[in-house]
Amino acid sequence: MRISHVAWVVAVVMLASQAIAGDFETGLSAYNSADYETALNEWQPLADAGDADGQFGLGQMYGNGFGVMMDDAAAIHWYGLAAGQGHAKAQYNLAIMHQNGWGVPQSDAEAVKLYTQAAEQGVTEAMLALGRFLSMDFAPEYDPVEAFKWYSLAALMGDIDAGLKLEAVAGSMSVEQVTEGNALVELWSGEHTDLLASH
Repeated sequence: MRISHVAWVVAVVMLASQAIAGDFETGLSAYNSADYETALNEWQPLADAGDADGQFGLGQMYGNGFGVMMDDAAAIHWYGLAAGQGHAKAQYNLAIMHQNGWGVPQSDAEAVKLYTQAAEQGVTEAMLALGRFLSMDFAPEYDPVEAFKWYSLAALMGDIDAGLKLEAVAGSMSVEQVTEGNALVELWSGEHTDLLASH
């Protein structure tokens, strides 16, 4: 009798927590329709419960000032929590904030690290951002072979501008460097067939 009562209480608590938890897709639909109050109501409990999508959603709201006061520190907080859980888009947005010094000290090194994390998960914009960083011969991160790799992969993922950027980088590379770059592209492609197949 006592055990069944405990089980019933646990079930009620679980159902109540699910009802309170919010729904990311409902929030996303509301966000895309500029119904930011609903988006916030859906995403806040998710974010508070540790859901990476909900945290990313709040980061977008605070980063853009949609439905809330623009607050770079809050955006950094929520993006950071989501990025720490491997959320690729949060890593990308957090990289932009580090690159521009929004809410954090400006740091190209931190931006490159986060762009790399996002690019490894197939975020094409992060691949392009990495290509830009790595192709600047005056920058400490300069690495034309890696730039070649990321521009090539962005092109494979369907970005229409990546091809021209790839040509520009390849024009300043040796034959050996291009060969090395192509080998890196082939290696990455073999390890990420699912990502390439989805584009």
